[in-house]
Amino acid sequence: MKTKSIKLNFIMNFLLTASSILFPLITFPYVSRVLGPIGTGNVTMGTSVVSYFTMVAMLGVPTYGVRACASVRDDKLELSKTVQELLIINIGMMLIAYIAFFITIFSVPSFRIMKTLYLVSSIAIVMNVIGINWLYQGLEQYSYITFISLVFKVVALVLMFALVHKADDYIWYALITIIGGFGSSIFNFFRLRKLIILKPFQHYDFKQHIRPMFTFFAMTVATTVYTNLDVVMLGLMKSNYDVGLYNAAVKIKLIMVSLVTSLGTVLLPRISYYYEQNQVREFHNLISKAFSFVLLFAIPCCLYLMVFAKDTILLLSGKEFLEAVPAVIIITPTILLIGLSNISGIQVLVPTGKESLVLRSVVWGAIVDFILNLIMIPKFGSAGAALGTLAAEFVVLIVQCIYLKELLSQIKTTIEWKCLFGSLVPALIVLIGTYFFPIESVFLRLLIAGCLFFLIYGLGLLVTREEILWSIFNRYILKR
Repeated sequence: MKTKSIKLNFIMNFLLTASSILFPLITFPYVSRVLGPIGTGNVTMGTSVVSYFTMVAMLGVPTYGVRACASVRDDKLELSKTVQELLIINIGMMLIAYIAFFITIFSVPSFRIMKTLYLVSSIAIVMNVIGINWLYQGLEQYSYITFISLVFKVVALVLMFALVHKADDYIWYALITIIGGFGSSIFNFFRLRKLIILKPFQHYDFKQHIRPMFTFFAMTVATTVYTNLDVVMLGLMKSNYDVGLYNAAVKIKLIMVSLVTSLGTVLLPRISYYYEQNQVREFHNLISKAFSFVLLFAIPCCLYLMVFAKDTILLLSGKEFLEAVPAVIIITPTILLIGLSNISGIQVLVPTGKESLVLRSVVWGAIVDFILNLIMIPKFGSAGAALGTLAAEFVVLIVQCIYLKELLSQIKTTIEWKCLFGSLVPALIVLIGTYFFPIESVFLRLLIAGCLFFLIYGLGLLVTREEILWSIFNRYILKR
C-alpha cells in the first residue's frame, strides 16, 4: 500500500481537529445560553453514562485496531481478515452492551425519568461500532476522514440553529451532537468494500486478538473512570446544575487537548509501522518531534487560558456559568499533561507492545481520581472534580515516565529551554498587562490579548532560532 505523507496527514488531521474545535466554539455559546447549566448538564450526564456502554461495545479496538491494521496494511488479504475478525467481535460486544444498557436505564429510577434522552444518546454505541475509524486511521486515510467529517459537522451546525430554541430542546441537542460526531460512521461502513475484501473467510483466528484487546479495554476502562466518573459522581453527589458548570470547564479543556494531541493521532500508525519494521532511528525521530510539538504549543495555551479563564467562560457560556471559572483554572494544566502522556503512552508504549504499562499508569490515575472526587466534590463541587482530574493526569504521566526512564534518555526533544522560556516571559508580561486593559468587549479583549501574546511568543522563538519553528519558517516563508 502506498505510504502517505506525514505532512499531508498532519494537515488533514489538523483541519479535522480545527473543525472539531470550531463546531463547539460556534454552537456551545448558543446552546449554553438556550439550555442553561441544567440542560447542558442533562446531556453531559447522558453522554457520560452511555460512554461506559460504548466502552464495553468497543472492547479496546479503537486503539488496538489502529496498530493491528497498520502492521498488516501491505497485505490486503491479511488486512481484510483482521478487520472482519475485529468487527465481528465488536458487533457481538455491542449486543451485550445494549442489553446491559436497557437493564440499567429501566432499573435506576433517576435514569428511567430521563430515558428518552438516554435512548437517544445510546445511538452513539452502534455508530462507534460501524464507524470503524480504527481502520481508516491505520491506513492513514486522513483526507477522506476529514472531508466526510466536515460534511456532517456542517449539517449538524445547521440543524443546531434550526431545532434548538428553548430549554426543553436538550434532546434535540443530544441527537444533533451525535449526528455531528458520528454521522460519518454510516458512510465509513458502506465504504469498506473499497478497502478490504468483504467475502467471509473459512477460518478466523479470534484468539490472537483477545489478550491485547482486553489489555486495551482495561486501559479504556481505567481512562473512562477518571475522564467520565467525575461527571457521574458530580451528578449523583451534587446535581446536574453542577455537571453543567463542570461541562463548561471541560469543553474548553477538550478544545485545546484535541489540538495538542492532533499530531499524535497522525503519528500512531506510522510509529507502529516503523517499530514493526525495526526502523529505530525513524521511530525515535518521530517521538522527539511529537514531544517538542506538545511542549511548544501546550505551555503557552495553558498560560493564556488560566489568565483569561473568566473572559473565556463569559464568551463561550455566559454569566450563568461564572461559577465554573475556578474549575477552568484548575483543569487547564491537564492540557499539557494529557499531551505529554498521550505521547509517552499511546505513541511510545503502545507501538512497542507495552500497553500493560499504560494500563498500570491509568489505573493509578483512576484510583487517585476516585479518592479525590469522594473528598473534594461534596465540598467544592465542579472545582473539586477538576482537582481530581488534574491530580489523576499528573499521576498517569509520572508513572509512564518512570516506566520509560531508559527509553526517554534516548529520545530527547529538540526543545531548547532557554528559547522557550526566553520567549514566554515577555509574552506572559504582555498577556497579564492586557488583562487590565479597559476594554468592555470580552471578545475584543480575548482577541487582542491572544494576538499580542502568541505574536510575541512566536517572534521570540524565531529570534532565538528555536529549531522546530525556525525550520518551518525557513522552509515555507524564506524559500518562497
